[in-house]
Amino acid sequence: MQNRFKFVSIFLFLLLFTVACSNNESIDQSSDNKTQTASESKENEKLTISAAASLKDAMDVIQHTYEEEHPEITLQFNFGGSGSLQQQISQGAPVDLFFSAAEDKFDLLVDEGTIAKEDGIDLLGNELVLVVPKENQSIKGFEDLVTETDKISIGTPETVPAGKYAKEFLENKDIWEDIESKVVYAKDVRQVLSYVETGNVEAGIVYKTDALVSNKVEIVASADPATHTPIIYPVGIIHDSKHYEAAKEFYEYLQSDEALKVFEEYGFTIK
Repeated sequence: MQNRFKFVSIFLFLLLFTVACSNNESIDQSSDNKTQTASESKENEKLTISAAASLKDAMDVIQHTYEEEHPEITLQFNFGGSGSLQQQISQGAPVDLFFSAAEDKFDLLVDEGTIAKEDGIDLLGNELVLVVPKENQSIKGFEDLVTETDKISIGTPETVPAGKYAKEFLENKDIWEDIESKVVYAKDVRQVLSYVETGNVEAGIVYKTDALVSNKVEIVASADPATHTPIIYPVGIIHDSKHYEAAKEFYEYLQSDEALKVFEEYGFTIK
């Protein structure tokens, strides 16, 4: 009887020891998996940047260079009108950086606390120009918009900074009332450019940087900077970014000589 009791005790001890070891192994494996997942997350971060449509060509070059130099980072861009992008961010769109073509849209996010003042900077400038299809010979300046056109395109002033600047300029030149009925509004400057390239309108007002990347349009006039709000491109980090450190690193890269050289090559001025 005593031997039988010893046998049962030894059996129970071995059973409990086996279960304990199994549990510890499971816990260690779970811990390793969590560590591995965290490490993978850190090594493969995706940054979402909402940027004005006029920045696309320069940012395509910068994206290629930056991702080559930082293989652990993927840059995802959402290009559009600065006003529309600002509204999306205000409504909670998951964005890490905002690169606007207008100070007022950017300042709305600063005022509501979405971007900290110290996490933003006025980085670039641009010019406003009148473009026509290459084959057009009748439009030589802004005054010709009154007599030589049936359709003119600008960005929607409420959501597209270039459209706002264009309207300000045309009002200051006392042209707006004469051409308002001819205006075809576009969602961003790239759509204005497309309308001109395809001949859907006879003229459009866009940024100089957009005109320079098209071989289908010609710049026939430039707007006097004194006749409209200064064209400034601020960029900043979204305060609630889930990838704040990576976003800050890219934000600082945009201010580097390497990045600024690209912007200059595409016609932007540096602030």
